[in-house]
Amino acid sequence: MVEFSMANAQAFIDEDDELDEEPGEEIESAPPLNVGEEREINSNGLKKKLLKHGQGWETPEFGDEVTVHYVGILHDGTKSVSTGDKGEPVTFKLGQEKVAAGLDRGIVTMRKGEGALFTLPSETAFGLSDSDAVSLNSVVQFEVELVSWITVVDVCKDGGIIKKILEKGEMIGPPGDLDEVLVRYVVRVLDGITVAKTSEHGVEFYVKDGHFCQALPKAIKTMRKGEKVNLLIQPQYASVDRDKDSESGVPSIPPSSILSIDLELVSFKPVINVTGDLGVLKKILKEGEGTLTADEGAAVTIRYTAKLVDGTLLEKRGFDGEDALKFITDEEQVVAGLDQAVSTMKKGEHAIVTVKPDYGFGNTEVKRDLAMVPPCSTIIFEVEMLEFTKEKDPREMNKHERIQMAQRKKEEGNLLFKNGKYQRAMKKYEKVTDCINEDEHFEDDDQKIVKSLRVSCWLNGAAACLKRNYFQEAIKQCSKVLEVESCNVKALYRRAQAFMETADLHLAELDIKKALEIDPQNREVKLLQKNLKQLQAESNKRDAKLYTTMFARLSNENSSAAKRLKVEEMESKNEENVGEINMR
Repeated sequence: MVEFSMANAQAFIDEDDELDEEPGEEIESAPPLNVGEEREINSNGLKKKLLKHGQGWETPEFGDEVTVHYVGILHDGTKSVSTGDKGEPVTFKLGQEKVAAGLDRGIVTMRKGEGALFTLPSETAFGLSDSDAVSLNSVVQFEVELVSWITVVDVCKDGGIIKKILEKGEMIGPPGDLDEVLVRYVVRVLDGITVAKTSEHGVEFYVKDGHFCQALPKAIKTMRKGEKVNLLIQPQYASVDRDKDSESGVPSIPPSSILSIDLELVSFKPVINVTGDLGVLKKILKEGEGTLTADEGAAVTIRYTAKLVDGTLLEKRGFDGEDALKFITDEEQVVAGLDQAVSTMKKGEHAIVTVKPDYGFGNTEVKRDLAMVPPCSTIIFEVEMLEFTKEKDPREMNKHERIQMAQRKKEEGNLLFKNGKYQRAMKKYEKVTDCINEDEHFEDDDQKIVKSLRVSCWLNGAAACLKRNYFQEAIKQCSKVLEVESCNVKALYRRAQAFMETADLHLAELDIKKALEIDPQNREVKLLQKNLKQLQAESNKRDAKLYTTMFARLSNENSSAAKRLKVEEMESKNEENVGEINMR
């Protein structure tokens, strides 16, 4: 153990001259301290002189448990207190000012292994807990070496679960509610008796399902892969589900017990909620390569097995000499759940995909290669992404190629619309406008084609939106058309339809009126006008009824108020009369 003194401060400096300088201080925007340099580090007058660089960049925080060597020196050079007298460093919690008031604010600026000399002003130096030799007006200096620290986290912010990080994990995590984790733990009561312990392999479970006691999943959601911690758990978080989680033969744990758990998050498998409604879950068994995914329009090659929840094998592709499955994502060439999950996968990724009936085969019985799928069945796919080729990005094409692609996407969208697949048709029309951006200039002949494509896809997109009840989006698409073709009857007609659905009857009337000025004999617009008049009549009736009820209520309230006033006046007169009689 190294004992600090003012004499060995120079030794720190000489020793460190051979080292590469590292940043020494984290004080807002101030430059890092060099060895031997001193600076005031807070508004209370606390000064820090760097004696030795530390390791890395991390520093402790208030609430952490630090282990330090220190020597306290009075202004006259007298040593007041030293860990050297005890033969070992001391450990305490930052923020409780166990050594001297104000010193903790200096320690939080230190890195592991760093040595520093702190000068405390007199008003903060008073209160030194380990020495009676310090007077109110003394200026105290402390040489401190930060040996190590343990990060302490109050998991629930109520003191119920205190987590001490014994070994930091990798920069992977923390896991979420849906993820499957592999952990190892040892559970003890405060007298040191072990009450539960996993095997060396550990135990796997889904975080949302919980395990052993309610504190465990709460703490795990704050951890990273490989992290080792100690948990101190108060009784309100220590209740044990013995039927579900405890191993046989575990001693009974009294309800009021405080538990100490040594916990390691060995690994976890991320589970992705692909559809956002838990209809399709993807558990990643092996991460893929890079960042690109096989999103819509990618030509993919996968191998997979499909099973029922009971393990019945339904089909497999890409195994035992069979060809792998090839398809285009977002083209409904496979069941919707598998399609959407594959669209999120990277090359080389291996995953378990759980598909609920709404994204699988629904409530019908379906025959597959190896077995029948009963109605309302959940399907478990094990999928490996062998390779995929993404559709060429329009930004990588010349103008002629983009026009050709836009024409092809429009035709695909029209075919989908005719088949009643309006959502997918909308996506195709959106891709047309992505290919031929409004802000880009085209030559005259090409400009006519581009304008026609845009207008056509905006109109068709609006029609698809009306079919899907996306009325605001339909209004937006029609408005784009009218910005470039103010007399487009189809745009006026469809926007009026959307306005009627959103109860904007006045705006619908304006669009219909303009459309009939342009094309007075248009049958569809005339029929829409008839429907509008009916809606307006119904709206007027509702308004009239509402106003009648409102006025009747006001009249009743006024009448009631008048009656109350009359009664009060009569009661007042009666009281006056009684008073006069009594006086007589």
